[in-house]
Amino acid sequence: MVNVELMFEVSFTLVALLLLCIQPAIAAPPLNSNCTERCGNVNITYPFGMGKKECYLNEWFEIECNKSVYPHRPFLRRIKMEVLDISAGGSATVISPIVSSNCSGWEGDEPINLTGSPFYISNSNSFISVGCNTRALLMDEPLLRVGCDSSACNGTGCCKITVPSTVQVFNPILNQHTGGCELAFLAVDGGLLYRPEVSKFPMVLDWTINSTQTKAIDRETANCSSYLYGNGPEFQCYCNDGYEGNPYIGCTDTDECKSPNYHFCRRFTKCMNTKGSYKCVPDPKWIIIIVLCGVIGVLAIPLGCWRLYKVLRKLRDIQLKKKFFKRNGGLLLKQQLNSSDGSVQKTKIFSSKELEKATDRFSENRILGQGGQGTVYKGMLTDGRIVAIKKSKLLDEEKLQEFINEVVILSQVNHRNVVRLLGCCLETEVPLLVYEFIPNGSLFQYLHDQSEEAPLPWDMRLRIAGEVAGALAYLHSAASIPIYHRDIKSTNVLLDEKNRAKVSDFGTSRSITIDQTHLTTRVQGTFGYLDPEYYQTSQFTDKSDVYSFGVVLVELLSGKKPIYSRSSEEIMSLAMHFVVLMEENRLFDIIDARIVEHCAEEEITEVANLAKRCLNLNGKKRPTMKEVAAELDGIQTSRSKLNIVKKNNEEIEDNLSDDDSITESYETQETISDGIAIAV
Repeated sequence: MVNVELMFEVSFTLVALLLLCIQPAIAAPPLNSNCTERCGNVNITYPFGMGKKECYLNEWFEIECNKSVYPHRPFLRRIKMEVLDISAGGSATVISPIVSSNCSGWEGDEPINLTGSPFYISNSNSFISVGCNTRALLMDEPLLRVGCDSSACNGTGCCKITVPSTVQVFNPILNQHTGGCELAFLAVDGGLLYRPEVSKFPMVLDWTINSTQTKAIDRETANCSSYLYGNGPEFQCYCNDGYEGNPYIGCTDTDECKSPNYHFCRRFTKCMNTKGSYKCVPDPKWIIIIVLCGVIGVLAIPLGCWRLYKVLRKLRDIQLKKKFFKRNGGLLLKQQLNSSDGSVQKTKIFSSKELEKATDRFSENRILGQGGQGTVYKGMLTDGRIVAIKKSKLLDEEKLQEFINEVVILSQVNHRNVVRLLGCCLETEVPLLVYEFIPNGSLFQYLHDQSEEAPLPWDMRLRIAGEVAGALAYLHSAASIPIYHRDIKSTNVLLDEKNRAKVSDFGTSRSITIDQTHLTTRVQGTFGYLDPEYYQTSQFTDKSDVYSFGVVLVELLSGKKPIYSRSSEEIMSLAMHFVVLMEENRLFDIIDARIVEHCAEEEITEVANLAKRCLNLNGKKRPTMKEVAAELDGIQTSRSKLNIVKKNNEEIEDNLSDDDSITESYETQETISDGIAIAV
């Protein structure tokens, strides 16, 4: 037996589900894309529509398009009113009916009654009556009496009043007391003004839907507001903020980013559209720019500081260079370079940058030698010349003065046996002197540091002595201003590539006037070469240089250092020991054994006697350097002649060994023997 109650329950459930499905379909937007959406100049939007039933909400929203006129004109079919515009916000603009009274030749329109429809006369309309001294009664509203006021309608004999809300009937009663024509119509407030030639006025109708029909509205994108119209609440629907379009079909998201008027994203942000709104997000372009600017700023700050430091350091270096140049006598040297005297015109003033580059910033690998006055570096100038650069290691004013003094003195010297000064640099804390490079070292090295296999021969020693004596004689008597070297020693005698002597190191030298006989100074010099008389009196004369040269002569003769030790406990002065041996006729006890067999004893004795005279403790009894140079030159000349004789003898011996006749050989020998006798 069928359970009746169960069947009834199932049937009721199916009906309920069917009703739930049917209800949304009542207000669902048209799914037929073939609906006509335009009539003439008016867009027909849902819930209004034309043609098929699914194209409009219900018969009240059905549009008929009158195509007998051009442009085509749409009408609301049920209420027979021409439509001028449809708004998705719940209003439509239509042609207002004009009701007339006592107007000859004027056919008035029929009143309208919208009762039962979803349409209401909008309170944005005004009820307008045209004529003088009229009384107008709007159906269902109290009697209103309005006097003629031309300013109210911007015309003559007209009056108006705002239409109350929820009015659906327009059936005015006109009372004409003057017997003239009177018109009454509705017009949107602020719309067209009355003009006699105008026979049509726009009015606005509000329209609503019921609660059942609002269920199809997407509540996320649209909202429906409730109004009390007639017998119950009715609804007008609008797209929510951030959405646009027709709420009955479906609101679409408004892209606020398309127009700057719809968003407030400025400067470093850009607009990004969101559902129903927008947000301002950092603009990647500006982020990149800001990051780049930040990176550049981070790099620019230390770089700028570094550049500023470099600029400040450069300015400081320039100021220091100017200060050093002035302190080191640069102005005085410039005066000399610009003077009419051409003796110093070849001296060049180098920049510190040039000399730093030439010596690899004064690298230790470039050091040629070090002494009490400074360090000498080997360098190469930009033109390829090899030079020796002397840099002082002492900073006291007196030592600085010595450097300046050396520049001034060497600038005046032009002798083949004096180291040539190429220029100087006065921009550094201590002046730098640039000399021609002498490649073979000093005489001291040859005498005391050379091995037994490579001794310095006697003829070369004699020639070096003569060259040094000639240079000193030039300084004492031939230079424009007499110059005292004040530090003659074997380390200050350099040898060039041809082993020619070059006198160097004029740091302690002094120039004197011709009428001066001596200089009174603080005692300076090298122990072992120092004139005892000068040491006692502090008066340096030309004979003081002679004494020092005498010590160098003894070095050349003996091969010993000026101060040497004969035993582990006994330290001796070479000069004093030499004089003692000379007085004891024991000269050859001190003569270098490496030269004895290569020279005549007479030459050694003659040079030794000259050295003894130079070492006289009484300066007045010493010869002058000019006399010393002349005597050494004479010894070298005699030695040259003797060498010629020896060479001739060797040739004779070679001739005697030939197979010539005995007679010819005898005659030749006799002739040459006579020549030898003459030469001797």
